[in-house]
Amino acid sequence: MNIGEASAASGVSAKMIRYYEEIGLIRAPARTASGYRTYTEADVHVLRFVRRARDLGFSVEGIGDLLALWQDRSRQSADVKRVALDHVAALETKIAELRAMADTLRDLAECCAGDSRPDCPILADLAKEPSR
Repeated sequence: MNIGEASAASGVSAKMIRYYEEIGLIRAPARTASGYRTYTEADVHVLRFVRRARDLGFSVEGIGDLLALWQDRSRQSADVKRVALDHVAALETKIAELRAMADTLRDLAECCAGDSRPDCPILADLAKEPSR
């Protein structure tokens, strides 16, 4: 199948497929005599794996680690579990940071009159020198 068909079958855009090939995340597919990429069902299976990992928030590096584990039939599931739990910890840290940002902005918005006056505590807070 061509790149458009592989894209449709995997849910990964053609642009991202090219990028993943360029950075070595996935192997370059076979090419026709005229230079067009040709993808197999196995290639699409890898692309679906990458798509699912991206949907779960894994970085490109993390996906590379997972792909290596997936393709290593002698791997230990403990290694995969460690990667997953490390990612969960990173997600939970990010969630806490996002909640703190939302709380700060909510507090600032509550302090803002939201009327026709130019005074705005939100902008005043953003303009402050950072604490050290």
